[in-house]
Amino acid sequence: MWHTDTLWFEIAIVSIIYAAGNILFGQFEEQTPKWRRIGKYILTLVIVIALSVYFGRTVAMLVLSAFIIPFLYIHAYYLPKKKGIHGFTGEPKSKYYDFRGWDKNIFDK
Repeated sequence: MWHTDTLWFEIAIVSIIYAAGNILFGQFEEQTPKWRRIGKYILTLVIVIALSVYFGRTVAMLVLSAFIIPFLYIHAYYLPKKKGIHGFTGEPKSKYYDFRGWDKNIFDK
């Protein structure tokens, strides 16, 4: 009944990661256009599937797992040390919005 030897396994893994990310960290993407968020998901999915087809599932999952390295660098080092923004809460919001290039006056619209 359950088989993991299809590309649906890779699709499921990427989809679970993106679903959990949107649930847990979606508030940090509140002003990012929807097309860009969907595009990032589709691009990641295409990359992982292509790697799996051409180089095997192990390579695809290793590359997907390697994405944690820039995540940790940005959130644990770059944002706190270089920009003065807490890497996991986005505080202070004014600095975070400046960093992202977003309009801080969200209630004036």
